[in-house]
This record gives sequence, C-alpha cells and structure tokens, in this order.
Amino acid sequence: MTERCSLWSALSAAACCFYRGSFVQVQFSKEKYILDSSPEKLHKELEEELKLSSTDLRSHAWYHGRIPREVSETLVQRNGDFLIRDSLTSLGDYVLTCRWRNQALHFKINKVVVKAGESYTHIQYLFEQESFDHVPALVRYHVGSRKAVSEQSGAIIYCPVNRTFPLRYLEACYGLGQGSGKATSPASPSGPKGSHMKRRSVTMTDGLTADKVTRSDGCPTSTSLPHPREPIRNCALSMDQIPDLHSPVSPISESPSSPAYSTVTRVHAAPAAPSATVLPASPVTRRSSEPQLCPGSAGESDKGPYSSPSHTRCEASPSPSLSSYSDPDSGHYCQLQPPVRGSREWAAAEASSRQARSYGERLKELSENGAPEGDGGRTFTVPIVEATSSFNPATFQSPLIPKDNRPLEMGLLRKVKELLAEVDARTLAQHVTKVDCLVARILGVTKEMQTLMGVRWGMELLTLPHGRQLRLDLLERFHTMSIMLAVDILGCTGSAEERAALLHKTIQLAAELRGTMGNMFSFAAVMGALDMAQIARLEQTWVTLRQRHTEGAILYEKKLKPFLKSLNEGKEGPPLSNTTFPHVLPLITLLECDSAPAEGPEPWGSTEHGVEVVLAHLEAARTVAHHGGLYHTNAEVKLQGFQAQPELLEVFSTEFQMRLLWGSQGASSSQARRYEKFDKVLTALSHKLEPAVRSSEL
Repeated sequence: MTERCSLWSALSAAACCFYRGSFVQVQFSKEKYILDSSPEKLHKELEEELKLSSTDLRSHAWYHGRIPREVSETLVQRNGDFLIRDSLTSLGDYVLTCRWRNQALHFKINKVVVKAGESYTHIQYLFEQESFDHVPALVRYHVGSRKAVSEQSGAIIYCPVNRTFPLRYLEACYGLGQGSGKATSPASPSGPKGSHMKRRSVTMTDGLTADKVTRSDGCPTSTSLPHPREPIRNCALSMDQIPDLHSPVSPISESPSSPAYSTVTRVHAAPAAPSATVLPASPVTRRSSEPQLCPGSAGESDKGPYSSPSHTRCEASPSPSLSSYSDPDSGHYCQLQPPVRGSREWAAAEASSRQARSYGERLKELSENGAPEGDGGRTFTVPIVEATSSFNPATFQSPLIPKDNRPLEMGLLRKVKELLAEVDARTLAQHVTKVDCLVARILGVTKEMQTLMGVRWGMELLTLPHGRQLRLDLLERFHTMSIMLAVDILGCTGSAEERAALLHKTIQLAAELRGTMGNMFSFAAVMGALDMAQIARLEQTWVTLRQRHTEGAILYEKKLKPFLKSLNEGKEGPPLSNTTFPHVLPLITLLECDSAPAEGPEPWGSTEHGVEVVLAHLEAARTVAHHGGLYHTNAEVKLQGFQAQPELLEVFSTEFQMRLLWGSQGASSSQARRYEKFDKVLTALSHKLEPAVRSSEL
C-alpha cells in the first residue's frame, strides 16, 4: 500500500511538473505573440483605444495603464510632466505621477460615493477639493486651470506624457497583465524572485521608451532645471536595474481595520441632499513595486466624519518640505488634504459636485429646492446663433495691402512670394497652424466666447446646429487657401526648374502640416492646391520635379496622396495625441452640402461604399466634439516658444487672401461667383505656362 501511494505521488508530481511547464510555455507564447505584433497592427489597436468615449480612460494618451512606479518616474522628466497609471497595490485605483520642483511625485486619486436622492449613488474622483464623475474630467480641470494638485506640494500639471502604443503591449513588456491572480503579479511569491520580469529588458525597442511614449515636445522647461531634457531614446531601462521589482513581496497587507483613506461625508441643507463617502482602498496584498500606504492611528480614525488626510505620512515633519510629501526611496504617496466642512474649500467642492452631476439631477434639484446655495442665482445663457462671418475683408487693414486694391496686383504678389521664400516649410506650417487654430477657436477662446457659443471649443461647436457660420467660415478659408497656393505656383513664370522647386517646397509644407504640426485641415488645403487640374496638367513641371527633387515626388505620390485618400474615405487618421486640427472637411461638406462648392465627386458618391464613408465621418464627428480640449492642449504644445512673424500671419489670414485674389471690391461678392471666376483665371495661367498640345501637332 505504501509503495502504491509512493508511485501515485511520483506520477502526480510528474504530471504537475509537465502541466506547469506547459502553462508557462503557453503564457510565454501569448506574451511573445503580443510583443511580436506588427507596427501597423499596434498602431491600429492604439487608434481604436483613442477613439473610445472621452470618459473612458483608455481614450487618453496620457493614461499608461499598469506600469511600474519606477518606470513612471523615468517618464516624467520636466516640471509639469504628468501621466495617469493604475495602482499596483490597490486594484481599481489610479495614481497621478508627475514631476514638480525636480522631484517625481505620486498622488493616489481619491474616490467618493455621492448619494443623490434615496436610491441613486455614483462615484466621483478628486484630489483634495473639486470632484468629478470620471478621471479625464478631473485631469482636464487641473490642466486647464493650472490648479495645484495638492495645497502642500503646490504641484501643477500641464504637460502630458503620451503613450504611442496600446495598453496591452505595454503591459506585456512589463509582464503586468490585468488578470487577477498570482500569475500576473510582477513579483509573485509562488515563483522565483523576479523570474517573470527578467524575461525581457526594456530598451529603446521595448516598454515605455522613445518610440512608445511621446512627450509633448515644446512644453515649457522650468527655469529650475539645470539642463534641457535629454531624449528618452538615448536611455535603456532594464528591469534588472530596478531593485524594488525583484525584492521579496512585503508581508504587510491592507486590512479593512486600517483603511488607507479616512471618511469624508458631505451634507447639504436640502433634505434630499447628496452625501459622499471616501471609499476605502482595496484590501489587496502589497506588491514590492508599489508604495506602502501608512495607515492612520486609531486616534486619527476617530476624529469624526470630517477628519481630513486621505493619506497619512509615516513621519511628521515640523517644517513641510517637498521631500516629506513624497519619498521615492520609501515609496509613500503624497499627502492629500480633503476639504473640511464649513470652509471655503468645502463650499467650492460642493459647487463642483453639483456641476458634475447630470443635467437631469440638477434640473430636479432646482425644481424642488430652487437655486442651490453658492450658485448666486445664475441663469442659463442661451448660445448666440452667429449670422455674419468672422471674415470682413472690407474693413481689413494691413501694411502689406493698400486700402483699395485690384485683384492679383503684381507688386503685392511679388511681396508675398518673397515672404514665402524667406522661411522654410516648417516655419510656414507653424504660421498656418497658428491662424487655423484661431479661426477654428481651438486657441484664443475666452470665457465670454465660451458663454456665447454654449460650448468650450470650436470643434464642438462645429458639430452643433448653431455652429453653421463657423462651418461656412472654415469652408471659405479652406478654398481660399488652396487658390492662393495655386496662384503662387502658377504665377511662377520662370523656368520649369523654378516651378519644380516651388512645387517641392509646397509638398514639404504639406508634409510638415501632416507630421510635425498635426494640422489635417491645412494639409488637405495644400494637397487640394497640388491636385487642382490646372496644376496637375503641368507635365514639364512634374517631370522636372521627379528628376531634380525625386524624394519630394515620391513623398507626394506614395505617402501624402494615399494618406489623404484614406482620410477622405474615413479609413485612417493621425494619432489623436499628435493632432492639433482634425480632418473636418468631409464632415463640414456633409453638413453644408448646399453651400459647399462642387469640386468633383465626393468620397461617399459611389454606390458601393458611400454609406460606410458617411457613417465613418459622422462617427468621427463624435471624436472631434469630445476631444476639443485635447486639440487645444496639442496646439499649445506644438506652438510653445514659437516666434511668429506678423507679416506671415497676415499673409495666411483669410481676409488678406480674399483681398489679394479678388480685390477690395470683388472680395465682398458672392462665393459661387468668386470661385467660378477665379477658376477661369487659374486655367488661363496654366495654359500660359504650358500650352495645350493640339491633336494636329501629335
């Protein structure tokens, strides 16, 4: 009997070893499959994540998912840099990692349960005062208002560190899957120490390095930094260089008896007032890669419902210094101080909580209790429906253009050519983007403008019924820009080599608008000029371009034209993290089909894929409306430190272009008449440069 038991035990052990090895092999193969995915597949997966609803964390490039604490500290390198990641100790919690005063700080985002009425409750997120229904709204508030994350640290976030690879790829690089259980733990006590993490080394081809994380280039560098930030691609981060990831698991675990959060309750004067309670952290065994929250003492937990600190420090410092807020070596979170009832901060938090609730909840509260306290009896302002264009060429004044000018004055055309030739394509792209963002109300939007529009950004107004005038203005700007660039090319009466050089610079301008600036609006306008029939027929010029500027011809034919075709068909788009002005021309043309000038068949004109194209652009309209704040942030980053030349800004203003093309009198005539007349002018200029070959001469 004993021998039989021993034999059975041996067979069981062998089977366990066999299946355990098979499980490890399968797990490794799955991880290898993810890491070996093609760049195109990863890019498409990232795009799908970023196209999700703006309330979904995955739709924001500054959310990095489950990455180790030490890795996040290497990514925030300049003051104001920030990212959001998952807490590896408390599942379901989020952590803000930022750099301030040259130190990496970590703030765990608090959660409160707000009770509105008797049966309805929902969760809100906050740092210290203002709470919001979702984390993206909380981040947008602190980035837009430049309000400190915590009163003690004074940390301000304004420069997101964006990821450029999908979340599952980043998790596979670090071996941090989202599944529960020890198999996904970075340092599971059931296996050899660090065995799961040592399989891969995070270098410039893995993990969160230069190719997988984009930092917003141009973010202002703090004067306290001794040297500018070095590119991330110059460093290689190995998991073996992070000691905490391979240290044994801490035996300390969070227990419900010592919560990491103290309780905060909100009480309203109304009977049906919502109340809020700070949620305790998840009782999950601590992992060594995450900090260890210091539980409050029993005396502190009995201070009542308004006891403040949501995180307590292990050591109280008599003089608050930055090192006492976050100690990377000991791994503590920064201290957050929720508002105390009755204080000014508490009142502000209450007002924010009311604003964060849905429209239906606030309407019900107003009908039952009247105007809530702290709102000052403010009433809703009806948005203004704009009836006149923002372009007024009749009153436009510029030192470059006389008060009464004729169409296409030679002296004015020569001056414009000189200005455009003095600078490179990137500088031109920056000036164009600056003016575009002002016209589209991506930049320069004041509080008064937001009140009149009824929304915060022009990209949201663009999709609404009362945004018709903005759509018409953008159509005007698009076609006027294309015509002016076509005149610049067709007005070059020199040799074919000179026209080819000008054509090459125009192609470079399109590439800079697409890649460097992320301005899809003017990119499409420049490509529209190059694709005009009057320019496309210049065979000698295009042949010279292919001979003298081969790389420009290949760029135009093989990359830019296919990309624009994909944009128009709704199949492809640039990364949201790099976009300052999305491709809204198809959407505007759909919404204003009666006013948009006809320029040949539209992408949705075919009977085979027409419906799919229309649906794709209507779906893209939701993304455009949701990410107005992201476009604003990207535009500020792209134009940070940009020194504009006033004369070039005037050249790219729509009023100047209208006066240049149609004169002081013709600029006020109807749009259809202006375009029809100028189409004949462009045709005449094109035939003057390269006369049509008669059939009798062939």
